[in-house]
Amino acid sequence: MNDANRDLLVLAKTAHLSPEEREHQVTLLNILLRLTENWETFCTANEILDINRGRIIHKPFLIQKILAEKTQKPFVFTSNKN
Repeated sequence: MNDANRDLLVLAKTAHLSPEEREHQVTLLNILLRLTENWETFCTANEILDINRGRIIHKPFLIQKILAEKTQKPFVFTSNKN
């Protein structure tokens, strides 16, 4: 398997998958997730709600900066746009 340590649930139309088929499916899923799990896509799909200042932050570099802070301020939330 890949070096990524994650739990994946693979559903298939057939009752049983051979170990090779299962390994192939997990490899494809890891490739897909590696391409989509990054800061750019995270910042596109989320926003920061800052209740203290009454602002909604959409800019990706500000979202990264706020989330990278060691101490999080109270009433500052990450919200998914979906």
